[in-house]
Amino acid sequence: MHAPVVVLGGGPGGYAAAFLAADEGMEVTIVESESRLGGTCLLRGCIPSKALLHVAKVISEVDELGAEWGVNYAGKPDIDIDKVRARKDKVISNLTGGLGGLAKRRNVTVIQARGSFINSTTMKLEGDHESIPEGGQLTFDHCVLATGSVPAMPPAFDIRSDRVMDSTGALALADIPETMLIIGGGYIGLEMGSVYARLGSKVSVVEMADRLLPGADVDLVKPLAKKVDKMCDGRIYTNTKVGSLSEVGDKIDVTFEGPGKFGREQFDRVLVSIGRRPVTRDLGLENTQVVVTDRGFVECDAQQRTADPHILAIGDVAGDPMLAHKATHEGRIAAEVIAGKPSSFDKAAIPAVVFTDPEIAWAGVTEDEAKAEGREVEVSIYPWAASGRAQALGITNGLTKLLVDPVTHRVIGCGIVGSGAGELIAEAVLAIEMGCEVHDLTDTIHAHPTLSETIMNAGEVHLGTATEIYKPKKKLAVPAT
Repeated sequence: MHAPVVVLGGGPGGYAAAFLAADEGMEVTIVESESRLGGTCLLRGCIPSKALLHVAKVISEVDELGAEWGVNYAGKPDIDIDKVRARKDKVISNLTGGLGGLAKRRNVTVIQARGSFINSTTMKLEGDHESIPEGGQLTFDHCVLATGSVPAMPPAFDIRSDRVMDSTGALALADIPETMLIIGGGYIGLEMGSVYARLGSKVSVVEMADRLLPGADVDLVKPLAKKVDKMCDGRIYTNTKVGSLSEVGDKIDVTFEGPGKFGREQFDRVLVSIGRRPVTRDLGLENTQVVVTDRGFVECDAQQRTADPHILAIGDVAGDPMLAHKATHEGRIAAEVIAGKPSSFDKAAIPAVVFTDPEIAWAGVTEDEAKAEGREVEVSIYPWAASGRAQALGITNGLTKLLVDPVTHRVIGCGIVGSGAGELIAEAVLAIEMGCEVHDLTDTIHAHPTLSETIMNAGEVHLGTATEIYKPKKKLAVPAT
């Protein structure tokens, strides 16, 4: 069987590349080992985790509403874990079914098989699905490599017990354990820890770094860290590592090494969430001209082209950040490049969002990055305590900050912590991408009262024109001509 364009992997980047290539008039085939399209994001990542996080947020809001607003609910919520799981699975089913329908309408062929490269233009297909052509080989003119990533699991933690889980196991929601340890204080660990804590588990978190979410600015993490610490009753251990895991009866015995916690303790379940690794092993890439780095990423240029003229790479295998929305945009670039269009990936900002409660989002240059690079920036912070909408909602622990180039006055970065930060960051991403100056934000009328006003307000803080807080007006430098 021959296909002009083959996409290896049916995740957000893969199906985007395939569908867009088909829209360009090309004959496209997707090779996907799963029975459904959607990849990690849809089947066992972004979408199911957000469905469960919604449940956790509702529980949290009810608790806080009762305490602060005099609305009382009798007793603790009755959690039907089977219905929670069924609702999560229904969301997945609806979306995957929609993707299957879109593939058919675009005449995209989907082969359910594990694909690997025999050479630069031939793929070996393994499996027993009827969609695999006779002979189990597929030749192509162009291939888009979109195999994604999987949870990293150090050999020391891989003890072959279903009580030691990665993110996939945690999302399966087999039960609500009485006690649960999260190894890794990054976004996956904190998101899943929030879900299980709100459902009733006694959650502990251990992190090797000196703080949670080491990739985000300290001032953004602080409100979340305070809430997580309260949610976990102080069982947050930083500067601490796990020495070993072992199964003892129906418990997991864990040894700790660090100033935050030392010794051993037993847990009903342990979630290992220390990051992800790209899926580039055992794909036969050594039979092609594709170059793989020491970290397992595929080297590619701004047009997503690899060192092999027949193969392009997108998504998690193409390098950090490993985010679904980056993969989708790279898929678009790859499809347009194959179609002969002068397209390249030159985004000024890729937003990152931690869907905890409160949410954290940032884009562009971060304050930590600016300090590390010795780059001069001006930081303007607007506290949500000054926001009428935040006061009305009782979410005054948030903040919005802008990073501004002191010479051009352009917005080069933004960070937000608070409810809905993942939605609010979109305006800042657009501003950074367009090269907006601060006054472009402040001159734009924002609806009142809304949290979106805080982006405008942060700009007003920079200009010294904020009315809800007092900060003297500053004299701006004249932009270089």
